[in-house]
Amino acid sequence: MDVLKPLLTLLAVLNPIGVIPFFIHFTSRLSPAQRHRTTWIVTGTVFLVIAASALGGLQLLRFFGISIASFQVGGGVLLLINAVQMLNAEPADSSTRELDAANRKLDAGDSVAVSPLAVPLITGPATISTMIIYAEKSQGLADQALLVGYAVVGALATFACLAASERITRLLGQTGINVMTRLMGLVLAAIGVEIMADGLGKLFPALLR
Repeated sequence: MDVLKPLLTLLAVLNPIGVIPFFIHFTSRLSPAQRHRTTWIVTGTVFLVIAASALGGLQLLRFFGISIASFQVGGGVLLLINAVQMLNAEPADSSTRELDAANRKLDAGDSVAVSPLAVPLITGPATISTMIIYAEKSQGLADQALLVGYAVVGALATFACLAASERITRLLGQTGINVMTRLMGLVLAAIGVEIMADGLGKLFPALLR
C-alpha cells in the first residue's frame, strides 16, 4: 500500500486549520484549563473515529452487503462534496442546524468537544469513507498498523492546530486560513475523482476498455 498518499488524503479531509475559527468561537467562554481539556477531548475523539473506521469499517460494509467498489464511488462523491465546500472556504460536514445546536450547548454550559467539533466538523462521513477505502487496500497487520499510525498523525495534527489556534489565527488571519483551505480542497477534489473513477472501473469494467 502507498505510504504517503493515504496520509495526505486524511490530512486534507480533516483540515483542522479550517476548523480553528469554530474552535475559538465555541471555547471563547471557557477558562484556559477548560479549553485545554476540550482540545484533548477533541484529539482523542478524532483518533478513535479514524482508528475505528480503519479497523472495523470493512466488517461493517460486509455486514450490510455493500461492495467496496460501490463504497468507493460513494466515498469519492463525499470527497468531492467536501472539496467543493473547502474551495468555498466552508468547514466540511457542517450545517446551520448543527452549529445552532452547538451554540445552545454553549449557553447551557455543556461541552462541545465531541459534537460538533470532533464530529462532524473534523471527522465526518468523508473521513470515515477515506479510511475504509484505504483499509480495503491493506494486505496484513503491518498495513493495518500503518492506518492506526495515520490516526495518530491526524490526531496530533488536530491537537497542534487547536492548541496553537490563537497564534495561527494571528499569523494567517481569516484570509490565510481560507487560502489554505481552498488549496487542500483542490487536492481533495483530485483525489476524490481518482477514487470514484477506480470504483466505477470495478463496477463497469467496460469503461476501462
